[in-house]
Amino acid sequence: MEEIILKVKDTIAELNDTENLEIEFPDSYIKDLAKAYVNEELTDDELKELIKKLKQAYDRARVEAGEAVGTVAAQSVGEPGTQMTMRTFHYAGVTELNVTLGLPRLIEIVDARKDIATPTMDIYFNEERRDDEEFVRILANQIGKSTINDILSDFNLNYGTMEVEAVLDSKKIEEKRLDRDEINAVIEKSFKKAIINDDEIIISSSKSDKSESKFEIRELRLLADKVRDLQISGIKNIGKVIIRRDDVPRDLAEFEGQKEWIIHTEGSNLKEILSREGIDPVRTTTNNIHEIGEVLGIEAARQSIINEAQNTLSEQGLSVDVRHIMLVADIMTSEGIVKSIGRHGISGEKSSVLARAAFEETGKHLLHASIRGEVDDLTGIIENIIIGQPIPLGTGSVGVKMDYKNK
Repeated sequence: MEEIILKVKDTIAELNDTENLEIEFPDSYIKDLAKAYVNEELTDDELKELIKKLKQAYDRARVEAGEAVGTVAAQSVGEPGTQMTMRTFHYAGVTELNVTLGLPRLIEIVDARKDIATPTMDIYFNEERRDDEEFVRILANQIGKSTINDILSDFNLNYGTMEVEAVLDSKKIEEKRLDRDEINAVIEKSFKKAIINDDEIIISSSKSDKSESKFEIRELRLLADKVRDLQISGIKNIGKVIIRRDDVPRDLAEFEGQKEWIIHTEGSNLKEILSREGIDPVRTTTNNIHEIGEVLGIEAARQSIINEAQNTLSEQGLSVDVRHIMLVADIMTSEGIVKSIGRHGISGEKSSVLARAAFEETGKHLLHASIRGEVDDLTGIIENIIIGQPIPLGTGSVGVKMDYKNK
């Protein structure tokens, strides 16, 4: 393929020399041309014709100087947003794991919310581990939340001795690949008056020493709930996990046609997951944009905004040019942190008083500006529309002066 890419580059250089076309394509276009040359078995003349037509399409797609790209992007994302539904998506019929999609998800993205409704992760594995079912199941049970309630075979409240009696199920513990010693250690640490005898656990309240007569039934029931809900495995912020076996994507050509194990989680903890052995750090991701920004940096957060917005729109069958979404992502991340588009973010921090007042909280902005003595230079679009002047876009972005001296 490298030879074909070089051939395409040489052909472009030849056209630039002989026909003075000034062709400059991104690397992704050159790779696509090389693939088309091989797959369609093109001749050299056909390759030249294809490059010329691509040049024409590329020039047509470029934005004119003075174009109102912000307004076009707002309209192009906002209009399809009105066609979106308000619903959630269920993974493979499992009702416990939901993902917010549609308009609520798009609002979450542009609002840059830190606490999103349904944080989830897709965990992929490297070449050595993607087909190792035992490793994947052990890891899934290490990171997924498990409680005593998940491994019980019997559970009783003894009102005579005022004790909680629990019997663990060895088969469930084995299925979940949990360590019995670790479970016992967690129980002993959490309940000082716990007696563990193989699978049987007896727990009495610490208050029973002081006065058994005052030990109420309500307190025993609260203790029982505490025992049932005691977490024995899992990492912070991650709840349920679902293990699935899916096709390896086509971009991993050497694995085409094979299947791999993937873990989907309810909740997200990217930093902790990426530190685990066997994880593919390139494909493993979360839908929490702020978390991606903190762990991988602002450029990764920008790409995440683009991916999440595109996926949300395409899932609803809506097609929006990626350049509009890229502009939204650029302005949200241009200052090194993820900012929302709204009065607490981009729109509320505009330098123009009139632009801020036109968006939300009109009286507040005008009052504060008058107290501080702010001056509006009228350099933007909104403020010039408000006062009836030509806007600095298109023909309005060009000024013409006459040189009287050389008349």
